[in-house]
Amino acid sequence: MNWDLSALYENETVLEADLRDAASRAKSFASVCKGKLKELHVNEFLESIREYESINETLGCIMTYAFLKFATNSDNGGFYAKYQQAHSTIAEDLLFFELEFNKLSKPKQEELIAATPTYKYYLESLMEEKPYQLSQKEERILLKKEMTSSSAFSRLFDEHFSRLKFSYEGEKLSEEEILSKLQDSNREVRQKVASAFTKGLKPHQPLLAYIFNMIKTDLASECELRGYKNAEQSRHMDNKITQKSVDALVKSAESSFYLVQDYYVQKAKLLGLAELYEYDRYAPLEESTEKFDFQTSKKIVLDAFKKFNPKFYEIASMAFEKGWIDVFPKDKKRGGAFSHPATPSTHPYVLLNHTDTRRDLFTLAHELGHAIHQYLSRDVGYLGSDTPLTTSETASVFAEMLAFDAIKDNLSMREKRSLYASKIEDIFSTLYRQINFTTFERKVHAHEGELDLETFNQYWMQESQKMFGKSITLTKDYALWWSYIPHFIHSPFYCYAYSYGQLLVLALYGLYKKSDKAAFVQNYTSFLSAGGSQSPKELIKKFGFDIEDEHFWQLGISEIESLLAEFKGMCDA
Repeated sequence: MNWDLSALYENETVLEADLRDAASRAKSFASVCKGKLKELHVNEFLESIREYESINETLGCIMTYAFLKFATNSDNGGFYAKYQQAHSTIAEDLLFFELEFNKLSKPKQEELIAATPTYKYYLESLMEEKPYQLSQKEERILLKKEMTSSSAFSRLFDEHFSRLKFSYEGEKLSEEEILSKLQDSNREVRQKVASAFTKGLKPHQPLLAYIFNMIKTDLASECELRGYKNAEQSRHMDNKITQKSVDALVKSAESSFYLVQDYYVQKAKLLGLAELYEYDRYAPLEESTEKFDFQTSKKIVLDAFKKFNPKFYEIASMAFEKGWIDVFPKDKKRGGAFSHPATPSTHPYVLLNHTDTRRDLFTLAHELGHAIHQYLSRDVGYLGSDTPLTTSETASVFAEMLAFDAIKDNLSMREKRSLYASKIEDIFSTLYRQINFTTFERKVHAHEGELDLETFNQYWMQESQKMFGKSITLTKDYALWWSYIPHFIHSPFYCYAYSYGQLLVLALYGLYKKSDKAAFVQNYTSFLSAGGSQSPKELIKKFGFDIEDEHFWQLGISEIESLLAEFKGMCDA
């Protein structure tokens, strides 16, 4: 139930040897290639970019190992920082490569790209970044300062939350443990849990607000230095999509908030409540003693993958059998869940905090979806396997849909209605809640100067209310709940990628149900295997969709409407 990190390193002696080797190779690489890219013959350039990729993959192995040690025990913060510093020092010797490539003449760049088709998309993406790159001296300064800027505050946030405990009914609970109780069938329990969580957050608000303000300030400084038009632009560039596409997504989601409100009005009737509060959002429709323990969740997910594609089953089975997954909450372990891609020469690592709820079943499917995607894309190499968030979230949410279909059959009407309610709420959380997060971030980052607590709380409530309308009453306690969201700190403007992935998956899943399933599975597997070696627009075009078309997002919205109509039909039955 814990990670086996031996695929990365058997011990720290081997880790240190790899670090020394990477440092030596980086210095040698710089001495041979620095200032000479324009003179290289195409074959020499191919050798150089392969060496550059290989050194970076070694560094990726080192940093994955250090990060995973930190993720499962925040006491390893010093260990992680040591390797961050070493990585930064080695990266200085590699810094010239991308900058120098972008200084080559256009004909020379085109000649090199034509001779190295494996790296075509990577190199073309580099060229798009040219207007925002600084001189090598300036880039070196930013690299040196990285550990004491946003990444330092990100580490502080993680370490602080990993140690934070919430007092509830005489117990000291982690963030994951207490939030899981918001799904309790007893309203009094949910209310007490929400109150306890808020009470636990409140003393830490000044620190959490300061961390967020520093992330905001650091990003603003980078935007000014690089010439980005706004705080979002660098994220959109990383995601390989346009501002137009993101704005169309936000507009489509906000214009369909009525679906959220219709659902919660219906849920209030089913629960027999005159008014829903924020702590009622995830209340189960039926009181159930059903537990989705890890073994049960594992079987459901494996069966669903096997039915869709035996290759998915094979990869997921390896994850269970070979120590790719760290399963349960424990002291000083990071909250939440993720799948770390590691490197093509190793395998992904999945972090869970499984507490035996149905939501944990879908989290398992979600993270294994990521892991399958990451594993399938190994063949495109380290530089090509770095998948933009927009398409990486597709694999995870699609896997959730497979798990949903796997458990909805052979249920009674009451059980099926409860499952549909849970799924609809998951979709709302993945789509609409993430849009709320994005528009909240837009307000925060557009704010002049630092924000005080009252302003953070005010912006949070304003954006949340847009989604819920009059269907849910948000209490004063809820105003503080922006402060535990890690993506605001780790990766500003990350959250819309979930929404993007959710709507894309709904469109793809609708196509899957209506099309030749064998052909779809083959096409979808090819889509995942491409990793980040093609643009999202080109990858999605394989299915006949255009992500620049505003009407594209309506395909996903229509699937939500259909799901909601099915749910309402069950309520009337």
